[in-house]
Amino acid sequence: MSYLLETLFGGLMSGMMYALIGLGFVLIFKASGVFNFAQGAMVLVAALSMARFSAWLPQWLGFESLILANVLAFIISAILMIIFAIAVERLVLRHLVNQEATTLLMATLGISYFLDGFGQTLFGSAMYTIDVGMPKDPLFVLDQVFEGGILLSLEDLTAAVIAAALVAVLALFFQFTPTGRALRAVADDHQAAQSIGIPLNRIWIIVWAVAGLVALVAGIIWGSKFGVSFTLSTAALRALPVVILGGLTSVPGAIVAGLIIGVGEKLSEAYLGPFLGGGIENWFAYVLALVFLLFRPQGLFGEKIIDRV
Repeated sequence: MSYLLETLFGGLMSGMMYALIGLGFVLIFKASGVFNFAQGAMVLVAALSMARFSAWLPQWLGFESLILANVLAFIISAILMIIFAIAVERLVLRHLVNQEATTLLMATLGISYFLDGFGQTLFGSAMYTIDVGMPKDPLFVLDQVFEGGILLSLEDLTAAVIAAALVAVLALFFQFTPTGRALRAVADDHQAAQSIGIPLNRIWIIVWAVAGLVALVAGIIWGSKFGVSFTLSTAALRALPVVILGGLTSVPGAIVAGLIIGVGEKLSEAYLGPFLGGGIENWFAYVLALVFLLFRPQGLFGEKIIDRV
């Protein structure tokens, strides 16, 4: 029983990370109607910025405080992602209003390749680390109930709490604020939203900036645990099944789907892995997403797809 609970907790913690990255995909899809293939590259550039500036600033300014270095690096990285959002809107999205979804999709692919090259040019291509002081020690809980207790990772628990808090704040913000209502209007119909006075350009900047900040937090958590390298941009695409399962337009769907996939990966690896030779964790989410594409393509919480002829 203790092994089951350990596996379950591990899956929930991984699931919150998936939900956090998936939320970035959902926000941009709701605003522009296109899947943002640049989200993985945004996570990479944000993590690289955090890693390099936290190392550069103490050298440039002559201080030794790790906390101050991380705070300043976070602020600079957040500003960098906001500037990136403004640049995307001014240079790309503004010229593609009311274009086909395929055109916007190709634009995000181009942004992704640009960010990969830009990040390598600006920050280098080595393996970097992020040290924000996250606890690395194991934690034993419920040792009075189960023999030996349940082993949890304090680092994973801290990351899950941070991710859950950010996801909750964003979900409430976009559900109950005027900006959130404007976002839903833009997602339904760009032209109709513009006709009633909703500033489409401003909404796009806000959404891309929020997605950039989400990418920054995800990059910090990921980089703190695994380090930062250029494989991070493809690793972030592991959240792709999350948005397929939860629905491309649903913020609650991204949260629930992230938890389902996180738990499913861990449980399948733990209990089915020995019979199938292991490695289930690497493909479980994609097979589950394929099943949903076949039988419920709109996902658990997505809007029902209606073809008008």
